[in-house]
Amino acid sequence: MLEEIQKKVKTGTTTVGITTKDAVVLAAERKATMGYLVASQDAEKIHKISNRIGMTIAGMVGDAQTLIKYIRAEMKIYELREEKEMSTEAASALLANILYSRRFYPYIVQLVLAGYDKKPDLFTLSPDGSSMKEKFFSTGSGSPIAFGVLENEFEEGMELAKAKRLAARAVRAATRRDIASGGSGIDMVVISKSGYKKIDDEEVKKLAG
Repeated sequence: MLEEIQKKVKTGTTTVGITTKDAVVLAAERKATMGYLVASQDAEKIHKISNRIGMTIAGMVGDAQTLIKYIRAEMKIYELREEKEMSTEAASALLANILYSRRFYPYIVQLVLAGYDKKPDLFTLSPDGSSMKEKFFSTGSGSPIAFGVLENEFEEGMELAKAKRLAARAVRAATRRDIASGGSGIDMVVISKSGYKKIDDEEVKKLAG
C-alpha cells in the first residue's frame, strides 16, 4: 500500500521551498494532469495559510484542498482563542497530527509548509504524518531534477535575491525534463517578517532566465 501511495504522490507537479537568511521562498509550476490528460495549465500549487505561512501541494488535489480548509479553520480557532497567530512549527505539528490520524486511509499528498516567526522555517510533510524540518526541499515528479539544481547551488543563510533565482531555475529545469510539470508559468511567493508576498509573473520569468 505504501508503494502505491508513493507513486501517486510523485505523479505530476514540481514545487520548491528554500530558506534564506531573512525569508522563505516557495515556487511551483502550474500544470495539472489527469493521467495522460493535461487538466489545467494554470493550477494553483502554493496556498496562503495565514499572514506568515504558506504551503505547496503535490499529489491528489481533492485531498490537498481538504487539508488546506482544515488547517486554515484550526488556525483561525487558535488565533481567536489565544489572541495570537500560530507559529510555523506548531502549524506543522498540527498538520502532521491530522495526517497521522488518517495514516490507514491517508491523504495522498506531499506538502511543504513554510513561514516566518522570529526566523524563517520550512517543514515537509508526508501521508504517514511524518514532519521534517529542512533548509530546502522539492516535491512532485519533477523533484529529482529540481533537487539536482538545489543541491548544487544552495548555500545556508543565502541572500533572498539569490534564493529567488535558484527557486525559479530549479522549477524551470524540472519543467524542461519532467513531462508532468509545466503549464503557463511559475508561481513564486516570499514569506518574511513583512508577511506573505506573491512575486509578479514578469519578475519570475526574468529570474528563471
